[in-house]
Amino acid sequence: MKVGVPKEIKTNEDRVALTPAGTLELTKRGHEVLVMTQAGLGSGFTDQEYISAGARIGNTAKEVYDFAEMIVKVKEPIEAEYDLIRDDQLVFTYFHFASYEPLTNAMIKSNAVCLAYETVTAKDGSLPLLVPMSEVAGRMAIQQGAKYLEKPLKGKGVLLGGVPGVHPGKVLVLGGGVVGTQAAKMAAGLGADVTILDISLARLRYLADVMPANVSLIYSSQHTIEKLAKESDLIVGAVLIPGRKAPNLITKEMLKDLQAGTVLVDVAVDQGGCIETCKPTTHTDPTFIIDDIVHYCVANMPGAVPYTSTMALTNATLPYMIQLANKGWKQACKENEELVPGLNIVHGKVVHEGVAEAFGLPYVQVEEVLD
Repeated sequence: MKVGVPKEIKTNEDRVALTPAGTLELTKRGHEVLVMTQAGLGSGFTDQEYISAGARIGNTAKEVYDFAEMIVKVKEPIEAEYDLIRDDQLVFTYFHFASYEPLTNAMIKSNAVCLAYETVTAKDGSLPLLVPMSEVAGRMAIQQGAKYLEKPLKGKGVLLGGVPGVHPGKVLVLGGGVVGTQAAKMAAGLGADVTILDISLARLRYLADVMPANVSLIYSSQHTIEKLAKESDLIVGAVLIPGRKAPNLITKEMLKDLQAGTVLVDVAVDQGGCIETCKPTTHTDPTFIIDDIVHYCVANMPGAVPYTSTMALTNATLPYMIQLANKGWKQACKENEELVPGLNIVHGKVVHEGVAEAFGLPYVQVEEVLD
Protein backbone atom coordinates (compact mmCIF):
# COMPACT_ATOMS: atom_id res chain seq x y z
CA MET A 1 0.00 0.00 0.00
CA LYS A 2 1.06 3.59 -0.58
CA VAL A 3 1.19 5.42 2.76
CA GLY A 4 1.43 9.22 3.00
CA VAL A 5 2.63 11.20 6.01
CA PRO A 6 1.87 14.94 5.61
CA LYS A 7 3.34 17.64 7.82
CA GLU A 8 0.87 18.80 10.46
CA ILE A 9 -0.21 22.40 9.85
CA LYS A 10 -2.43 23.11 12.83
CA THR A 11 -1.01 25.95 14.93
CA ASN A 12 1.95 24.82 17.07
CA GLU A 13 1.42 21.18 16.15
CA ASP A 14 4.88 19.61 16.03
CA ARG A 15 3.88 15.96 16.30
CA VAL A 16 4.11 13.59 13.34
CA ALA A 17 2.01 10.50 12.72
CA LEU A 18 4.87 8.10 12.05
CA THR A 19 8.41 7.79 13.40
CA PRO A 20 11.35 6.56 11.30
CA ALA A 21 11.19 3.30 13.28
CA GLY A 22 7.52 2.93 12.35
CA THR A 23 8.36 3.75 8.75
CA LEU A 24 10.84 0.88 8.64
CA GLU A 25 8.19 -1.55 9.89
CA LEU A 26 6.00 -0.58 6.92
CA THR A 27 8.70 -0.47 4.23
CA LYS A 28 10.20 -3.83 5.20
CA ARG A 29 6.76 -5.33 4.57
CA GLY A 30 6.83 -3.96 1.04
CA HIS A 31 4.73 -0.82 1.53
CA GLU A 32 5.72 2.52 0.01
CA VAL A 33 5.94 5.50 2.38
CA LEU A 34 6.07 9.12 1.26
CA VAL A 35 6.84 11.60 4.05
CA MET A 36 6.45 15.33 3.48
CA THR A 37 9.73 17.17 3.93
CA GLN A 38 10.37 18.27 7.53
CA ALA A 39 7.20 16.53 8.74
CA GLY A 40 9.14 14.98 11.62
CA LEU A 41 11.46 17.86 12.41
CA GLY A 42 9.36 19.23 15.27
CA SER A 43 9.51 15.82 16.94
CA GLY A 44 13.25 15.52 16.43
CA PHE A 45 13.29 13.36 13.27
CA THR A 46 15.13 14.45 10.13
CA ASP A 47 14.28 13.70 6.52
CA GLN A 48 17.46 11.64 6.31
CA GLU A 49 16.25 9.35 9.11
CA TYR A 50 13.08 8.64 7.14
CA ILE A 51 15.09 8.02 3.97
CA SER A 52 17.30 5.58 5.88
CA ALA A 53 14.12 3.78 6.99
CA GLY A 54 13.07 3.32 3.35
CA ALA A 55 10.75 6.29 2.84
CA ARG A 56 10.79 8.85 0.08
CA ILE A 57 10.45 12.57 0.79
CA GLY A 58 7.73 14.69 -0.79
CA ASN A 59 8.02 18.43 -1.23
CA THR A 60 4.38 19.43 -0.86
CA ALA A 61 1.22 18.30 0.91
CA LYS A 62 -0.49 17.87 -2.47
CA GLU A 63 2.25 15.49 -3.59
CA VAL A 64 1.75 13.37 -0.46
CA TYR A 65 -2.06 13.30 -0.73
CA ASP A 66 -1.99 12.57 -4.47
CA PHE A 67 0.39 9.65 -3.85
CA ALA A 68 -1.22 7.97 -0.87
CA GLU A 69 -3.89 5.32 -0.61
CA MET A 70 -3.71 5.75 3.19
CA ILE A 71 -2.98 9.08 4.85
CA VAL A 72 -1.79 8.89 8.45
CA LYS A 73 -1.99 12.09 10.49
CA VAL A 74 -2.09 13.28 14.08
CA LYS A 75 -4.77 15.97 14.06
CA GLU A 76 -7.93 16.33 12.03
CA PRO A 77 -7.62 17.89 8.58
CA ILE A 78 -8.16 21.62 8.58
CA GLU A 79 -9.79 23.67 5.82
CA ALA A 80 -6.62 23.98 3.71
CA GLU A 81 -6.48 20.18 3.51
CA TYR A 82 -10.12 19.40 2.76
CA ASP A 83 -9.78 19.50 -1.02
CA LEU A 84 -6.61 17.39 -0.95
CA ILE A 85 -8.51 14.36 0.36
CA ARG A 86 -9.96 12.29 -2.45
CA ASP A 87 -12.58 9.68 -3.17
CA ASP A 88 -11.89 6.27 -1.54
CA GLN A 89 -8.73 7.49 0.24
CA LEU A 90 -8.28 6.12 3.77
CA VAL A 91 -7.54 8.83 6.34
CA PHE A 92 -6.36 7.51 9.71
CA THR A 93 -6.11 10.24 12.36
CA TYR A 94 -7.81 11.92 15.33
CA PHE A 95 -11.01 13.43 13.90
CA HIS A 96 -13.27 14.35 16.86
CA PHE A 97 -16.09 14.95 14.37
CA ALA A 98 -18.81 15.60 16.95
CA SER A 99 -17.16 18.87 17.97
CA TYR A 100 -16.95 20.46 14.50
CA GLU A 101 -19.66 20.32 11.84
CA PRO A 102 -17.69 21.89 8.93
CA LEU A 103 -15.10 19.08 9.15
CA THR A 104 -17.86 16.48 9.20
CA ASN A 105 -19.52 17.96 6.13
CA ALA A 106 -16.20 18.25 4.30
CA MET A 107 -15.33 14.61 4.90
CA ILE A 108 -18.81 13.50 3.81
CA LYS A 109 -18.27 15.48 0.60
CA SER A 110 -14.79 14.00 0.07
CA ASN A 111 -16.18 10.45 -0.19
CA ALA A 112 -13.10 9.26 1.73
CA VAL A 113 -12.89 6.54 4.38
CA CYS A 114 -12.43 8.28 7.74
CA LEU A 115 -11.05 6.02 10.46
CA ALA A 116 -10.76 7.89 13.75
CA TYR A 117 -8.10 7.02 16.30
CA GLU A 118 -10.30 8.16 19.16
CA THR A 119 -13.11 5.65 18.52
CA VAL A 120 -11.06 2.52 17.80
CA THR A 121 -12.26 0.31 20.67
CA ALA A 122 -10.64 -2.72 22.31
CA LYS A 123 -12.67 -5.75 23.40
CA ASP A 124 -12.65 -4.52 27.00
CA GLY A 125 -14.17 -1.20 25.96
CA SER A 126 -10.94 0.79 26.29
CA LEU A 127 -9.75 3.22 23.61
CA PRO A 128 -6.20 2.09 22.78
CA LEU A 129 -5.36 4.95 20.40
CA LEU A 130 -6.73 7.63 22.68
CA VAL A 131 -4.95 6.33 25.78
CA PRO A 132 -1.39 7.51 24.99
CA MET A 133 -2.42 11.08 24.20
CA SER A 134 -4.86 11.09 27.11
CA GLU A 135 -1.99 10.10 29.39
CA VAL A 136 0.10 13.00 28.09
CA ALA A 137 -2.80 15.47 28.21
CA GLY A 138 -3.79 14.47 31.75
CA ARG A 139 -0.29 15.02 33.05
CA MET A 140 0.07 18.27 31.13
CA ALA A 141 -3.23 19.55 32.52
CA ILE A 142 -1.63 19.75 35.96
CA GLN A 143 1.68 21.09 34.63
CA GLN A 144 -0.13 23.91 32.82
CA GLY A 145 -2.70 24.46 35.53
CA ALA A 146 0.01 24.85 38.16
CA LYS A 147 1.75 27.42 35.99
CA TYR A 148 -1.37 29.50 35.36
CA LEU A 149 -2.18 29.56 39.06
CA GLU A 150 0.78 31.92 39.39
CA LYS A 151 -0.24 35.51 40.10
CA PRO A 152 1.66 37.11 37.16
CA LEU A 153 -0.43 34.86 34.87
CA LYS A 154 -3.66 36.05 36.56
CA GLY A 155 -4.06 32.97 38.77
CA LYS A 156 -4.79 32.88 42.51
CA GLY A 157 -1.13 32.77 43.45
CA VAL A 158 -1.41 29.26 44.91
CA LEU A 159 1.41 26.70 44.94
CA LEU A 160 -0.31 23.36 44.38
CA GLY A 161 1.93 21.44 46.76
CA GLY A 162 1.86 24.09 49.46
CA VAL A 163 4.73 24.25 51.99
CA PRO A 164 4.97 23.21 55.65
CA GLY A 165 2.50 25.31 57.60
CA VAL A 166 0.41 26.25 54.52
CA HIS A 167 -2.46 24.26 53.01
CA PRO A 168 -1.75 22.73 49.60
CA GLY A 169 -3.81 23.76 46.60
CA LYS A 170 -7.12 22.03 45.89
CA VAL A 171 -7.53 20.25 42.57
CA LEU A 172 -10.90 19.02 41.29
CA VAL A 173 -10.80 16.45 38.49
CA LEU A 174 -14.03 15.86 36.59
CA GLY A 175 -13.85 12.29 35.33
CA GLY A 176 -11.86 9.27 36.47
CA GLY A 177 -10.83 7.90 33.08
CA VAL A 178 -7.33 7.93 31.65
CA VAL A 179 -7.03 11.74 31.55
CA GLY A 180 -8.46 12.18 35.02
CA THR A 181 -6.34 9.42 36.50
CA GLN A 182 -3.13 10.82 35.06
CA ALA A 183 -4.05 14.35 36.14
CA ALA A 184 -4.76 13.16 39.66
CA LYS A 185 -1.47 11.24 39.84
CA MET A 186 0.48 14.33 38.80
CA ALA A 187 -1.38 16.63 41.18
CA ALA A 188 -1.07 14.16 44.05
CA GLY A 189 2.64 13.79 43.34
CA LEU A 190 3.04 17.55 43.75
CA GLY A 191 1.32 17.28 47.12
CA ALA A 192 -2.01 18.87 46.18
CA ASP A 193 -5.34 18.05 47.82
CA VAL A 194 -7.06 16.18 44.97
CA THR A 195 -10.66 15.11 44.40
CA ILE A 196 -11.81 12.95 41.51
CA LEU A 197 -15.50 12.91 40.57
CA ASP A 198 -16.98 10.12 38.45
CA ILE A 199 -20.37 8.48 37.92
CA SER A 200 -18.97 4.93 37.85
CA LEU A 201 -18.80 3.38 41.30
CA ALA A 202 -16.72 0.54 39.89
CA ARG A 203 -14.15 3.03 38.60
CA LEU A 204 -14.13 4.89 41.91
CA ARG A 205 -13.54 1.64 43.79
CA TYR A 206 -10.62 0.80 41.51
CA LEU A 207 -9.10 4.26 41.90
CA ALA A 208 -9.52 4.08 45.67
CA ASP A 209 -7.19 1.07 45.64
CA VAL A 210 -4.45 2.66 43.52
CA MET A 211 -4.46 6.35 44.42
CA PRO A 212 -2.45 7.86 47.27
CA ALA A 213 -4.05 9.14 50.45
CA ASN A 214 -4.26 12.76 49.25
CA VAL A 215 -6.78 11.79 46.53
CA SER A 216 -10.48 11.64 47.45
CA LEU A 217 -12.93 9.69 45.30
CA ILE A 218 -16.47 11.12 45.20
CA TYR A 219 -19.55 10.08 43.23
CA SER A 220 -20.39 12.85 40.80
CA SER A 221 -23.60 14.86 40.75
CA GLN A 222 -24.38 18.42 39.72
CA HIS A 223 -24.80 19.42 43.35
CA THR A 224 -21.41 17.94 44.27
CA ILE A 225 -19.69 19.62 41.32
CA GLU A 226 -21.12 23.01 42.28
CA LYS A 227 -20.12 22.59 45.92
CA LEU A 228 -16.55 21.43 45.29
CA ALA A 229 -15.88 23.83 42.42
CA LYS A 230 -16.32 26.81 44.78
CA GLU A 231 -13.49 25.50 46.97
CA SER A 232 -11.08 24.50 44.19
CA ASP A 233 -7.99 26.26 42.90
CA LEU A 234 -7.63 24.16 39.74
CA ILE A 235 -10.44 22.32 37.94
CA VAL A 236 -9.60 19.79 35.22
CA GLY A 237 -12.32 18.79 32.75
CA ALA A 238 -11.60 15.17 31.81
CA VAL A 239 -14.94 13.78 30.67
CA LEU A 240 -15.18 11.83 27.42
CA ILE A 241 -18.12 10.08 25.77
CA PRO A 242 -16.52 8.35 22.77
CA GLY A 243 -17.60 9.89 19.47
CA ARG A 244 -20.05 12.25 21.16
CA LYS A 245 -19.93 15.85 22.34
CA ALA A 246 -18.78 16.17 25.94
CA PRO A 247 -21.45 17.26 28.48
CA ASN A 248 -21.23 20.71 30.09
CA LEU A 249 -20.48 20.12 33.77
CA ILE A 250 -19.20 23.60 34.64
CA THR A 251 -21.72 26.13 33.35
CA LYS A 252 -21.30 29.83 32.67
CA GLU A 253 -23.65 30.55 35.56
CA MET A 254 -21.32 28.68 37.96
CA LEU A 255 -18.34 30.94 37.21
CA LYS A 256 -19.67 33.69 39.47
CA ASP A 257 -19.41 31.33 42.44
CA LEU A 258 -15.76 30.40 41.79
CA GLN A 259 -12.94 32.27 43.47
CA ALA A 260 -11.16 34.86 41.32
CA GLY A 261 -8.02 33.38 39.79
CA THR A 262 -9.32 29.81 39.74
CA VAL A 263 -7.88 27.97 36.74
CA LEU A 264 -10.00 25.77 34.47
CA VAL A 265 -8.24 23.30 32.17
CA ASP A 266 -10.65 21.64 29.73
CA VAL A 267 -8.92 18.60 28.24
CA ALA A 268 -12.21 17.66 26.54
CA VAL A 269 -12.25 20.84 24.46
CA ASP A 270 -11.45 18.96 21.24
CA GLN A 271 -14.68 17.00 21.80
CA GLY A 272 -16.77 20.11 22.47
CA GLY A 273 -15.59 20.71 26.05
CA CYS A 274 -17.16 19.91 29.43
CA ILE A 275 -16.81 23.53 30.61
CA GLU A 276 -19.46 25.67 28.93
CA THR A 277 -17.33 28.80 28.61
CA CYS A 278 -14.33 27.03 27.08
CA LYS A 279 -13.48 27.47 23.43
CA PRO A 280 -10.42 26.04 21.68
CA THR A 281 -7.18 27.98 22.14
CA THR A 282 -3.63 27.46 20.90
CA HIS A 283 -0.20 27.09 22.45
CA THR A 284 0.58 30.59 21.17
CA ASP A 285 -2.39 32.12 22.99
CA PRO A 286 -3.50 29.42 25.43
CA THR A 287 -5.69 31.22 27.95
CA PHE A 288 -8.49 33.72 28.27
CA ILE A 289 -10.34 35.14 31.28
CA ILE A 290 -14.07 35.25 31.91
CA ASP A 291 -15.41 36.60 35.23
CA ASP A 292 -11.84 36.57 36.65
CA ILE A 293 -11.57 32.82 35.95
CA VAL A 294 -8.57 31.66 33.91
CA HIS A 295 -9.50 29.26 31.08
CA TYR A 296 -6.82 27.03 29.50
CA CYS A 297 -8.38 25.25 26.53
CA VAL A 298 -5.61 24.19 24.15
CA ALA A 299 -7.08 21.55 21.85
CA ASN A 300 -3.77 19.83 21.08
CA MET A 301 -2.04 19.87 24.45
CA PRO A 302 0.30 16.93 23.69
CA GLY A 303 1.65 18.94 20.74
CA ALA A 304 3.73 20.93 23.22
CA VAL A 305 5.81 17.84 24.00
CA PRO A 306 6.03 16.40 20.48
CA TYR A 307 8.90 13.96 20.95
CA THR A 308 7.20 12.15 23.83
CA SER A 309 3.79 12.36 22.18
CA THR A 310 4.93 11.13 18.77
CA MET A 311 6.76 8.15 20.23
CA ALA A 312 3.77 7.22 22.40
CA LEU A 313 1.30 7.65 19.54
CA THR A 314 3.24 5.55 17.03
CA ASN A 315 3.68 2.79 19.62
CA ALA A 316 -0.12 2.56 19.76
CA THR A 317 -1.12 3.18 16.13
CA LEU A 318 1.55 1.20 14.29
CA PRO A 319 0.03 -2.29 14.74
CA TYR A 320 -3.23 -1.00 13.26
CA MET A 321 -1.43 0.83 10.43
CA ILE A 322 0.32 -2.41 9.49
CA GLN A 323 -2.99 -4.30 9.43
CA LEU A 324 -4.62 -1.62 7.29
CA ALA A 325 -1.68 -1.49 4.90
CA ASN A 326 -1.38 -5.27 4.61
CA LYS A 327 -5.08 -6.03 4.12
CA GLY A 328 -6.82 -2.81 3.07
CA TRP A 329 -9.29 -1.05 5.33
CA LYS A 330 -12.30 -3.25 4.64
CA GLN A 331 -10.60 -6.60 5.17
CA ALA A 332 -8.68 -5.30 8.19
CA CYS A 333 -11.96 -4.20 9.78
CA LYS A 334 -13.57 -7.56 9.05
CA GLU A 335 -10.69 -9.39 10.71
CA ASN A 336 -10.14 -7.00 13.64
CA GLU A 337 -13.34 -5.88 15.35
CA GLU A 338 -11.43 -3.20 17.27
CA LEU A 339 -11.10 -1.17 14.07
CA VAL A 340 -14.82 -1.21 13.24
CA PRO A 341 -15.90 1.46 15.79
CA GLY A 342 -13.11 3.65 14.37
CA LEU A 343 -15.04 4.00 11.12
CA ASN A 344 -16.88 7.32 11.38
CA ILE A 345 -17.58 8.35 7.77
CA VAL A 346 -17.28 5.99 4.81
CA HIS A 347 -17.92 7.05 1.20
CA GLY A 348 -20.14 9.93 2.26
CA LYS A 349 -22.13 7.91 4.83
CA VAL A 350 -22.00 8.62 8.57
CA VAL A 351 -21.50 5.23 10.20
CA HIS A 352 -20.86 6.38 13.78
CA GLU A 353 -24.04 7.01 15.74
CA GLY A 354 -22.52 9.74 17.92
CA VAL A 355 -21.48 11.83 14.90
CA ALA A 356 -24.89 11.47 13.27
CA GLU A 357 -26.59 12.40 16.53
CA ALA A 358 -24.42 15.50 17.03
CA PHE A 359 -25.57 17.11 13.79
CA GLY A 360 -28.88 15.44 13.01
CA LEU A 361 -27.42 13.53 10.06
CA PRO A 362 -28.66 10.24 8.60
CA TYR A 363 -27.02 7.29 10.31
CA VAL A 364 -26.01 4.17 8.40
CA GLN A 365 -25.15 0.92 10.17
CA VAL A 366 -21.43 0.22 9.73
CA GLU A 367 -22.20 -3.32 8.56
CA GLU A 368 -23.66 -1.87 5.36
CA VAL A 369 -20.29 -0.43 4.27
CA LEU A 370 -18.41 -3.58 5.21
CA ASP A 371 -20.47 -5.90 3.01
